[in-house]
Amino acid sequence: MTALEFSNHIQLAAGSLKPVAMNLTRNADDAKDLVQETLLKALSNREKFNAGTNLKAWLYTIMRNTFINNYNKITKRSSHIDSTEYLQYLNTDDSFVTVNKGTAAFVMSDIKAAIAKLNEEHRRPFLMYYIGYKYLEIAEKLNIPIGTVKNRIHIARKELKAMLQVYGD
Repeated sequence: MTALEFSNHIQLAAGSLKPVAMNLTRNADDAKDLVQETLLKALSNREKFNAGTNLKAWLYTIMRNTFINNYNKITKRSSHIDSTEYLQYLNTDDSFVTVNKGTAAFVMSDIKAAIAKLNEEHRRPFLMYYIGYKYLEIAEKLNIPIGTVKNRIHIARKELKAMLQVYGD
């Protein structure tokens, strides 16, 4: 199929793309943009079309994939990511948001009390790790093996989780 024949076939099929684009986007301007982008991609990828196959189906597939790709780009751009060590989403779940400062203060007092209940050999490495020391630094400061540091921090977390179970899922 020549380029001129291909362009003519695409012009004939272009009219049926607009209703599908409206159905996908629910907006007239976005639908026009989607149709234009679909036609541009179809014309620039003419060599990928197999003559004798369904041109409309090929165009619909291009349109659907273009719409999905654009939608994914928009949703990725609008997601806010915290750049902390654990990379948690900032806007994930309303159940993690404290209602007022009184509730937050009550929770913090429970956490501090739970940490104070830890055995000294577990509390000290845990607090050092919490404020930012690395395992190796903790091991050097406390003069204990790094494996022991990791084990004590693990045990401290486990005990804290048990003591603060009321705040879990």
